[in-house]
Amino acid sequence: MNTVPSSARRARLAGLTAGAAALALFATACGGTGSGSTSSPDDFSYLTNTENTTVKTALTTLSKGACSAAQKALPLKVETVPQTSLDQKLQLLAGQGALPVQFAAGNAPALTQQLYTSGKIADLEKELKGLGVYDKLEPSAVSTIKALYGGKLAVLPYEYNIEGIFYNKKVFSDNGVAVPGTWDELVAAAAKLEKKGIQPFSASGQQGWPLTRLISGYLFRSLGPDALKDVADGKAKLTDPAYVKAAQQVADLGKKGYFGKGVGSIDYDTAFNQFLTGKAAMFYMGSWALTNIADPKQDKIGAANVGFMPFPAVPGGKGSVDQYPSNVGLPMTLGKRTFDKNVGSWVKCIADNYGTTALKDQGSISGFRTSGTVADTNAVTGQVRRTISASKRNVLWFEALFSTKATTVSQTNAASLVNGSMSAQQFMQTVQDALSSK
Repeated sequence: MNTVPSSARRARLAGLTAGAAALALFATACGGTGSGSTSSPDDFSYLTNTENTTVKTALTTLSKGACSAAQKALPLKVETVPQTSLDQKLQLLAGQGALPVQFAAGNAPALTQQLYTSGKIADLEKELKGLGVYDKLEPSAVSTIKALYGGKLAVLPYEYNIEGIFYNKKVFSDNGVAVPGTWDELVAAAAKLEKKGIQPFSASGQQGWPLTRLISGYLFRSLGPDALKDVADGKAKLTDPAYVKAAQQVADLGKKGYFGKGVGSIDYDTAFNQFLTGKAAMFYMGSWALTNIADPKQDKIGAANVGFMPFPAVPGGKGSVDQYPSNVGLPMTLGKRTFDKNVGSWVKCIADNYGTTALKDQGSISGFRTSGTVADTNAVTGQVRRTISASKRNVLWFEALFSTKATTVSQTNAASLVNGSMSAQQFMQTVQDALSSK
């Protein structure tokens, strides 16, 4: 998790995709097989987005300690670019056959898949197994990566986030609200809180994705973990009754005022602040929020008063509450052409040590297993860590498999869904039309 609490980063974690034009250019740049012979690099060159300081800091720490031998053979060399320029930079380097040893995978999974199929990205499953460190990855992180990248382990999980509902334990306790296990119980809890003058949910309608995450949550619980894959595969449409019902359930929360006033104008940071200052009882978010929760300057309710629960069950549904929506942030990958013995030494050392270093030094949860005992910053961090370790199959999010156009349409219209200016049928039809257009 990046410690930069910016809206731009949060939108990235929500699954930002590159523009259609950028994707076309990228596909052109990646033409051909890219299956040239290995070229031994002079350094462990690493290209990442400027906003992400977590990975760079952890790798620098490793280069001076656990990975000093790898560092001596192949010195770490970090280059950063603003995230908005990352895809353009990758296009240029791919076209020149000059991709660095390791690099941020780009804003859209489709871009990385194109690089992989063109032979420019290493087969990381094969490489990690060859190095004997494949088992250093959390199974749930592997599951998430393969779901995003066509069944391939195309990236490394320097970040790993699961999503659910953070809640104010004191508010729940003071008002006699039990942690809801079903959707009906969640709605009832919201009604009880609203009646007592407490805003049930905080959410950013300006970003949109914190609202559409609730739709996909309901879909995964009601229809099962393949609900949105079925849409992507053409087996179902968002306009089917069961899909529209999910949107209607979320729209009803807005109609009842459970998101407070003016949700459409609320940005990410404001929504987060509402929860951390006790102005809202619940907040759907990813585990990257743990950094903010651990910061007393931001968290005025106190980390001890923050709980975490899964998206509730839908009675009679095909999904399970232990299937958490997950993502790997803006992941990193490695070039195939430059993956030699020295690069392998770096990768083995990273797999062995990164998870522990990032968690110990920065409180950042990754998809790498930790070694030894690392004290949790607070109880909710420990809860999330245990949940991640126990997870076997996770799910994605509403727009994860959408086109760029459909993602934009979905997120920009989400506020209209919950403020009543767009019906559930209209919302789902609009997004489906964007998915169906070419």
